[in-house]
Amino acid sequence: MRLGALAVLELEDEPPLVQACFHGDPDELRALLYKREDVNYQDSEKRSPLHAAAYCGEAEIADLLVLSGARVNTKDNKWLTPLHRACCSKSDETVEALLRQEADVNARDKNWQTPLHVAAANNAVRCAEYLIPLLTNVNVSDRAGRTSLHHAAFNGHKEMVNLLIERGATINAYDKKDRRAIHWAAYMGHVEVVKILVDHGAELNCRDKQMYTPLHAAASSGQISVVRLLLELGVETDAVNAYGNTPLHIACLNGQDVVVSKLLEYSASLNAVNNKGMTPLHFASASTHGSICLEILVSEGANTKAQSEDGRTALHMTALHGRFTRAQSLIEHGCLVNTCDRVGNTPLHVAARYGHELLINTLLDRGADAIHRGYLGMLPIHVAALNGYVDCVNKLRSSMPAFDINIPDDAGRTCLHGAACSGKVECVQYLLNEGGNLTLQDIDGRPGIRDDEGYDAVHYAALKGHKLSLEMLLDAAPTDLLRSGAPYSPGHLAAYSGHNDALLVLLGYMMNLDIKDANGRTMLDLASFQGHTECVETLLTQNAKILVHDGITRRTPLHAAAMNGHTKCLTSLLETADDGNIVDCTDMHDRTPLMLAVERGHIDSTVYLIRNNAIVNARDSEGRTALHRGAACGHEECMDALLRHGADVTLRDNMGRTAVHMAAMCGHMPLLISLLTTGPLERLEDNKGYTPLHYSCYNGHDVCVEALLEYEEMKKFTGNLFSPLHCAVINGNDSCTEMLLDLLGPSIVSLEDHQARTALHVAAYSGQGESMQLLLSHRADANVRDKAGKSPITYAAANGHVAAVELLLENGADLTKSDNEGNTPLHHACFHNREDIALLLLDKIDDSITINMANSELRTPLHIAARNGLVPVVQDLIGKGGSVLALDDNGYTPALSCAPNPRIADCLAIILAHMPFSATPNHVTSKSSRFTTSTPAFGHTKTLDGGTLSVDTLGSQDTREHSGSVQSSDSEFY
Repeated sequence: MRLGALAVLELEDEPPLVQACFHGDPDELRALLYKREDVNYQDSEKRSPLHAAAYCGEAEIADLLVLSGARVNTKDNKWLTPLHRACCSKSDETVEALLRQEADVNARDKNWQTPLHVAAANNAVRCAEYLIPLLTNVNVSDRAGRTSLHHAAFNGHKEMVNLLIERGATINAYDKKDRRAIHWAAYMGHVEVVKILVDHGAELNCRDKQMYTPLHAAASSGQISVVRLLLELGVETDAVNAYGNTPLHIACLNGQDVVVSKLLEYSASLNAVNNKGMTPLHFASASTHGSICLEILVSEGANTKAQSEDGRTALHMTALHGRFTRAQSLIEHGCLVNTCDRVGNTPLHVAARYGHELLINTLLDRGADAIHRGYLGMLPIHVAALNGYVDCVNKLRSSMPAFDINIPDDAGRTCLHGAACSGKVECVQYLLNEGGNLTLQDIDGRPGIRDDEGYDAVHYAALKGHKLSLEMLLDAAPTDLLRSGAPYSPGHLAAYSGHNDALLVLLGYMMNLDIKDANGRTMLDLASFQGHTECVETLLTQNAKILVHDGITRRTPLHAAAMNGHTKCLTSLLETADDGNIVDCTDMHDRTPLMLAVERGHIDSTVYLIRNNAIVNARDSEGRTALHRGAACGHEECMDALLRHGADVTLRDNMGRTAVHMAAMCGHMPLLISLLTTGPLERLEDNKGYTPLHYSCYNGHDVCVEALLEYEEMKKFTGNLFSPLHCAVINGNDSCTEMLLDLLGPSIVSLEDHQARTALHVAAYSGQGESMQLLLSHRADANVRDKAGKSPITYAAANGHVAAVELLLENGADLTKSDNEGNTPLHHACFHNREDIALLLLDKIDDSITINMANSELRTPLHIAARNGLVPVVQDLIGKGGSVLALDDNGYTPALSCAPNPRIADCLAIILAHMPFSATPNHVTSKSSRFTTSTPAFGHTKTLDGGTLSVDTLGSQDTREHSGSVQSSDSEFY
């Protein structure tokens, strides 16, 4: 363990006191101390003379310095104290001297290491003997969780290990990676330390966080002596780590052939598979130093045909890394040369992918199939061409004299496609010389061999920007680049990718520079969109048109450049344009480039467009200006630029909203303040009467609410009667609610919308408990009724908000109050199948009068509960005196209400009337005729805004529907 690299300083440049420490002359030091030299001087590394004395092991000098006022626990910039330095130097006399002067034995450096850690790492046994009696715990850990025993074991200090164990060190203490001292001793090959640890109870098969055992550790570093010792002690030979690897896997991975032999001698599993299905042979085939390991494994009978989960054999692994001699050995021991992996690739495909020519020779000599199709139907020669390995292509081609070089893969791509994509000119030239043909027509009659999407070799070369390959391909077979079945022409691909040199080559073969891709976009549009200024200038020099609209949003190259903030491209476009008004060209939504630049927050582009006379107050099809967009997106710099250049704050969109509305709606407080300062504050209602305060409250932007309420005009709730307080409570924006109540007082609690609903109605409807508590604490009336006669508890009950119902009951909600249709909260709970609410209400009702209250259709809660099958509610209602003989306006009792339709109810009434000892009196019959089918079974109740409660119809025979939705003044809110 190093105690940090010492800064290289010239000793003669240091103060005399430091030099005296290094000279080791106490008399010289005394003379300097007499001259009052600074004993606490610190160099650039914050090291003091006491650090120097401790480092040099000068106990007498250290003693003199401390007695002269040197701080004994001073720390350098690595937080090392003189005691750390003395332990590192193994100077027990200095340690003793410092301890006499009360040096801190628990001091920690930046790695949290104490002097004992340092002593253990440096085998300073005598120093440790001085330190340990002063410590309460010898198992203190450093930042990595390692104890002093870990450090001693790692460095192989057996005397220190013995001392620590004798003084109570925990043998099986683990660090932050769960590694124990035996792991480190095994990894470093300290056999004697391992023996000591084992003799004192160290666990042989202990595991770290990744499940490595000491045997794994020793095997990885090739510590054969430790491996032998552990095997003799009977450790688990085939223990697996978190990845399923045994010690044999690890030894093969690291090329530890001696360890491999020893493990096999102790019956390690030769063909064990890890989590990916790989055997030790896979590892030996791929590893850098695994050749001898492979020979040992195959000689012991390892399965050369074993495949991993991805289908690869050991031969695939040799192909991956070009181990051709190992490939020969595997084939000689039975490995199949044409085995396919999971995606269909043989070892020959893999060798071609990585350009291992010698291995390709070996595989071909041993019978590898050069025309086997692998992934996407590619032959090995396709793979080699795609990666530009001309020597491999040549080798594979020479092995197939009759092979047609233009044979495509499953995607229709030939070798020439792949070579063009790789950009390797030699490979392209070779294929052209071998008969690669660009002039052939495909099955659709298109010139040039193309893949399934219509792309030919020229497209691939253009996409990658390979100028030389393009020139070679076009010289070999000039093609009409405008005739293309592909979504993009080669020119589009080059422009989009910013390959200007390739674009210049292509333009020499193109007559029309304004051809469009499948989306109607030109090369200039794509280059502008990507910000490739050089390509833009090249196209403009060749007279490409600027004002060309695409086929999706009818954007132009100006829009494309502005939306991505490519100011240099905008500059090139506008400086080239003949018409200055082009700066305000519009897309299908009437958006100008300025609008898109502001929307994306590109300040440089915004300023440039404004300086080039872009109309700042232009409107899109929704009536919105650039200012609306900046306010909604919160781009302050763009907004400042617009306002400085005459943007009109008062302009409204088609919904009557200004930029102030947008800023308030989206919560951009700084912009909101800026706009309020700039524009007028009166008449800020939109087409539906909503003000910026409405929107801020609805969306919970409390900072905007606070800013708006600074203005007296905003404190007057104008516009839509669905007030800002209503907006705040409906979404539970309690900070906004509290702010409104604190600033405007409790009078706003009683404000009503056009249906006479208060904020408490709305909060109860939404089940916003905290908002309700705020309103009730400001004297909101729990029994206030709207135009439909409904109180807040009616809405809470209908919508199933248990907590809201409980809160209203605690605040005196009256359960006997009915709405205009005669329905009580209990009726509404039963109407909406709110069983839990109904039971809660019944717990609060003791008199049978309330239980038997009938609505305008004479239906009691028992009628409705029975109709909806609310069994517990029916039981409670009857138990509390609910009348089972009550008749509704159809003459039905609660029992008859259970019938699914009127005809069945009539039949049931007739049967009951003629039953002996019938509980139903004979005179109780339906008012409807036995043949009547159109009489409704249940009444209906109106909502507070004139609609109907949105519940399922209470029977298929009902002709009137119940709607439970509380309709807002603004359909956008609900």
